[in-house]
Amino acid sequence: MNLILFSPLALLLAFCGISRAYFISIDAHAEECFHDKVTSGTKMSLMFEVAEGGFLDIDIKIYGPDEKIIHSGDRESNGKYTFAAHMDGNYKYCFSNAMSTMTPKVVVFSIDVGEKPIAMEKSKDGTEEGDANHNQLTKMINELSSGLTGIKREQEYMEVRERIHRSINDNTNSRVVLWSFFEALVLVAMTLGQVYYLKRFFEVRRVV
Repeated sequence: MNLILFSPLALLLAFCGISRAYFISIDAHAEECFHDKVTSGTKMSLMFEVAEGGFLDIDIKIYGPDEKIIHSGDRESNGKYTFAAHMDGNYKYCFSNAMSTMTPKVVVFSIDVGEKPIAMEKSKDGTEEGDANHNQLTKMINELSSGLTGIKREQEYMEVRERIHRSINDNTNSRVVLWSFFEALVLVAMTLGQVYYLKRFFEVRRVV
């Protein structure tokens, strides 16, 4: 696996917090996989975007610990998938560039693993310890905090996407300018060549 250090990577790492963000290069006919070991009920989120290469598409699969496919997508440019672990074990995220014959793809993605669910403690008589209202309030606060964190990450992720697209547009514009300059040089060279040829042609005719 090749990790590529692009300028947006620092921004990604800055906003991710407990999540992890990567830039990876996936060669043609290759596949890269990442693993996370979590407990049942843990919320997980994967966000990704193809930043460079070919038609900016990639195949993605998410596997559970039982090797069953949780999500499968073909030739996707970007996406966000959130799900809760249905059992303890290793969850696997795989990006495949098998459809490409020669073009490598650069993918930026982040993996966010939430906190494991907190089990309620019970006393000897089987009743839940602590005040029910306090537990409910704590749960609501945690859900609100998680929602706000998710919104913040989503906004910053969209900012990263905008930076990537702007970089791609700038590179495309630079190539168009260079190609236009090359075409202008070719036209000037052809014009000079025609003028020289016609001049030589009429000089030969006058001599004859």
